[in-house]
Amino acid sequence: MNHHLSRIDFENATAEVTCFDNGTEVREYHAIIHVNSPRLPFARQLEAVMNAYDHLRTQFADTQAVFKRYFLSDAANQADEIIVADVTDCAKSIIQQAPLDGTKVALWVNLMSNVQTGLTKSGLYEVRHGAFRHLYNASAHNLAANSEYQMRLLFNEYIMQLAEEGCKLSDNCIRTWLFVNDIDLNYGGVVRARNQVFFTQGLTVHTHFIASTGIGGRQQDPNVLSQMDNYAIAGIRQEQIRYLYASTHLNRTSDYGVSFERGTRVDYADRRHVFISGTASINNKGEIMYPKDVEKQTRRMWENVEALLQEAECTFDDVSEMIVYLRDIADYEQVRHLFEERFPDKPYVIVHAGVCRPGWLIEMECTAVKAQSMPELPSF
Repeated sequence: MNHHLSRIDFENATAEVTCFDNGTEVREYHAIIHVNSPRLPFARQLEAVMNAYDHLRTQFADTQAVFKRYFLSDAANQADEIIVADVTDCAKSIIQQAPLDGTKVALWVNLMSNVQTGLTKSGLYEVRHGAFRHLYNASAHNLAANSEYQMRLLFNEYIMQLAEEGCKLSDNCIRTWLFVNDIDLNYGGVVRARNQVFFTQGLTVHTHFIASTGIGGRQQDPNVLSQMDNYAIAGIRQEQIRYLYASTHLNRTSDYGVSFERGTRVDYADRRHVFISGTASINNKGEIMYPKDVEKQTRRMWENVEALLQEAECTFDDVSEMIVYLRDIADYEQVRHLFEERFPDKPYVIVHAGVCRPGWLIEMECTAVKAQSMPELPSF
């Protein structure tokens, strides 16, 4: 009943892997695969990542990949090779958010044991176990005229996909990621579209929103201004879901005109999942804390995430993986040092991505899982 970190070295790549194993059928692994040498050409770097992933699958032989995200330095020239090289039957997110260790590609992959996976007729990828179908969607995009229309179409299509699976956005969607090309220019349209769609779906400040990260990220086609990944659960009961606020540290997102939850916890008989949204250096009045000081912003960001985890009765010890977004690549060395010092036993990747308010220099998200015994709930 634990998390433990393994660092596994392969030729030209290293995998940092956490395993959650509470003695039940479903073990959960999160791995972040890093390339060791930035001097290798992209083809060799991708080969190193793919070989490392294949070795992980061999080592954890009874597992299936349920979700992947590739972080690329130049999607226009690299995404095609990912699509050709990776034929895994799971949701694959591909986004230009350059790994800031100087390499061209990194991979985050979530694996689970003793689950069945497949593509549904709606186009969502499902992971089946027990009473639940976990539904993943990745790299959704379109070519509508602007970011607002693109995001509105993305949500409308997703709502129809969920309906085909007997689900609703308000009842079943647990987590979204919204990637915005040139976020300083296009984020406003994304926000307007999400606010409008959520209102029509009964998602308001008086009900609830959905945990989310809205962050800079470019797709292969420069005309794609908005890209979306999603996670929903078919069969989930409303009493299994709780929303996290940490009101001593953070304000409600609706206070400044956006609509997402700071975090969400999902309880099962044997475990708790916690999804922490993109979190930055902010106080409970919505003000940016420590402008232009990346070290102080990093520490306040950690404090905010810690408060959200504590509300879910978790700590950083329960965290499986972290993604760290930096607005300015010049801050990388300082932030890397801070994370290495505090989190030597956690998989994380630091990438280049515009944060949605220019004054925020850094943002992070994470996922946590904790063993528990709640026999009145269905098992995972």
